[in-house]
Amino acid sequence: MRILPALQDPSSVAPPSSPFDHFLLRFIRDPRDLPFLYLTLRLSLTLLPLGILLFIPAVSGWVWWTIAGAYLVTYFIHKGPFGLMGHCAAHRPLFKREYRWLNYYMPMTIGLFFGMSPETYVGHHIGMHHPENNLPEDLSTTMPYRRDSVKGFLHYLTTFLITGVVTMISYLFRKNRQKMAFKAMAGEIIFISACLVLLWLNAPATIVVFVIPFWLTRIISMIGNWTQHAFVDANDPANAYKNSITCINVKYNRLCWNDGYHISHHCRPAMHWSEHPQFFLKTLDKYAANKAIIFDGLDFGQVFFLLMRKRYDRLARHVVNVNGTFRNDQEIIALMKHRLEPIHAWSEVNLAVNA
Repeated sequence: MRILPALQDPSSVAPPSSPFDHFLLRFIRDPRDLPFLYLTLRLSLTLLPLGILLFIPAVSGWVWWTIAGAYLVTYFIHKGPFGLMGHCAAHRPLFKREYRWLNYYMPMTIGLFFGMSPETYVGHHIGMHHPENNLPEDLSTTMPYRRDSVKGFLHYLTTFLITGVVTMISYLFRKNRQKMAFKAMAGEIIFISACLVLLWLNAPATIVVFVIPFWLTRIISMIGNWTQHAFVDANDPANAYKNSITCINVKYNRLCWNDGYHISHHCRPAMHWSEHPQFFLKTLDKYAANKAIIFDGLDFGQVFFLLMRKRYDRLARHVVNVNGTFRNDQEIIALMKHRLEPIHAWSEVNLAVNA
């Protein structure tokens, strides 16, 4: 275990300096979101043209394969930053009211090239995951699984890939969120239908541009959700400090807008990404009181693979011991193992008792 180190994660955004910066500021609600516009412009000028070139019949042979390789490399480099930019924008719309139509460009244009069908992410994350907070009605809940089990994860992933969108849409209808449900249903149907037509017209390009990103994005997303909610206290699973984890001082936070601060994100979903480190420091007593699991120097991907290998010793060495909460690594390991156990018996009655 580790004492709390100095935070190296970004807690501010460089102020606008160029004339172009100030031009862009006229469109957005929060000046701190200027990096999102630059990422959007960069992808518009790289990923989109590369994807379109692959569909042009005159492009063939080694040139086609070179472009395909460049496209996939661009996808992998930007998958995290783009996905988490979309996450931030889902909670905090980027553009001012008079330019609100621009909020649709990123998810409904660039998002397609990352394999993201329109409106399904918002339906899942905003419409279901946050309201249900990984409890049983959250259809991507990790609670029924042993979260250090490869078999359990594969069942979780396969179930989501096969039935996830259908069950999410059913949930939204059941919860009387019809508008969100219809949007998600239309987005999934249109995306898949378009892919089927494009496969008939140009299968190789469609596979590279849309099919591979579609499957990879969903797999990576579920690895993230599994890990973020791997350690859940059966006695208090609605408590964000006991059903989520936080990862500090990792390159991932610098690239992906402090996404490692998952506990504080569930505490305050609309908080700006740059505010998480300071909020974390201000609320350390709550982390300690709830024996929250904080990893220093491990990101979600590293935590996931250590879990799958059951390397509790490695995980324990990276746990931050806030206010002397834990006596030794063995106590941390015991807590982690307890919070990895499957949770089957949970109800609204339990929620009321623990509220």
